[in-house]
Amino acid sequence: MITRRDSLIATIAIALTAALMALAQSAARPWMHSGTFNWSDFKAEPTKSGERRECFDAATATLERLECHVTTLNPGEVPHAPHQHPEEELVIVKQGVLEAMQNHKTNRVEAGGLIFEASNEFHGLRNIGASQAVYYVVKFYPRDLPKTDAK
Repeated sequence: MITRRDSLIATIAIALTAALMALAQSAARPWMHSGTFNWSDFKAEPTKSGERRECFDAATATLERLECHVTTLNPGEVPHAPHQHPEEELVIVKQGVLEAMQNHKTNRVEAGGLIFEASNEFHGLRNIGASQAVYYVVKFYPRDLPKTDAK
């Protein structure tokens, strides 16, 4: 027979385990604090369609992950096949002209424009200009985001 004392000990053990797990997860990925990020610090890595610059990828006080990179896309190229994923992303066009396909509808987006990709909605990009297109991608991963990736 389970006594009151047994229930109390089990409850305390569960609470301590949960607290230690939360502490271990936060310790494994330190939070990003306010900061500045300069273009000259982003190292360009060649890709088959242009290049990519990593800006940051870290946990924040409110997000499990906040990731940002810059893609340079050669004329006529796509960075990857159209897809969908659970995280949301914001694309900020720095230069060039992109075609944004969202749920099988396309729109033209020029320098200074923004593209928002909602969670689990089908999307893709193509450089439709005569010169390179450069754009920032900011991805938001909430703490309760499902871990599956539906491509």
